[in-house]
Amino acid sequence: MKLKELLELWLEKYMKHTIKLITYNRYKSICELHLIKDLGNYELEKLKPNILQEFLLKKIDDNYSTNTIKGIVSVLKQALRLAITLEIIDKEYCSNLKMPSGEEKEISVFTKKEQQLIETFCLNHKRRNYIGVVICLYTGIRLGELLALTWDDIDLNTGLLNINKTQYSAKLNSKYQIIVDKPKTKKSNRVIPLSNQLVKLLKVMKKERNSKYVITTRKLEMVGNRSYQRTFKFILKKVNVPYRNFHSLRHTFATNAIELGMDVKTLAEILGHTNAMITLNRYSHSLLNYKIEMMNKLGKNLNLNIKNVH
Repeated sequence: MKLKELLELWLEKYMKHTIKLITYNRYKSICELHLIKDLGNYELEKLKPNILQEFLLKKIDDNYSTNTIKGIVSVLKQALRLAITLEIIDKEYCSNLKMPSGEEKEISVFTKKEQQLIETFCLNHKRRNYIGVVICLYTGIRLGELLALTWDDIDLNTGLLNINKTQYSAKLNSKYQIIVDKPKTKKSNRVIPLSNQLVKLLKVMKKERNSKYVITTRKLEMVGNRSYQRTFKFILKKVNVPYRNFHSLRHTFATNAIELGMDVKTLAEILGHTNAMITLNRYSHSLLNYKIEMMNKLGKNLNLNIKNVH
């Protein structure tokens, strides 16, 4: 059996009806873009360590992220373990592969000045869609969560935002399609309190348009993930702010929250992280700056008006 045949069997018979659609589409994308393309014609018994390691090194040389490479290996490992269970092969060699170091890239955030430029442009532009960027800056929600938002998800009386779905683009039958699905994890289902200022802004938005979704096209239809990323890139260019990806809005929110004294557990719940350790590890640099600030404030109580201290 060739690897491409195994992957198709694993995906369609064993995965499709047992995992979430968003996970299935991610697995399928990994299979099509990486495994089938590069290794698909190999007979399973010929997938030896040297071939797999060479494949992995090529991905590293092509500057794929550590997470992407780990995802590829995870899918390959699961499929090969199925082949062992079905007694097609005796063993798999993924477990001994030399993986990339796994050092996380430093998170990228917008400065206070950059944030002010972005907010001013978005709030004063006639295209109300741009306000989605401001919503993300003050809630920390992900792009997919923003684009899946309906007005039913927002209680403008209590000021509570209910995150219960996400949107993403997936290549199905050779075409990209917009898919709305449940969030990936239980913690991603969450309720976020909105600031009074954001509630006022959303009330104005709702009065101006009669639509199902908060962020819409000119025809009041749902905006696609890829389309809104292009919009975001356009906004940054207009205000002369160096490009950072959309997720930087989420990082900026988290960094601002920490600097204002929000505790890590509360921030983790707002961000929808599985546990507070993820938040702690990801924003440790911001926490260190906050600790330094707090220690300096505390240090002001120290009276150095004594002899021999200069």
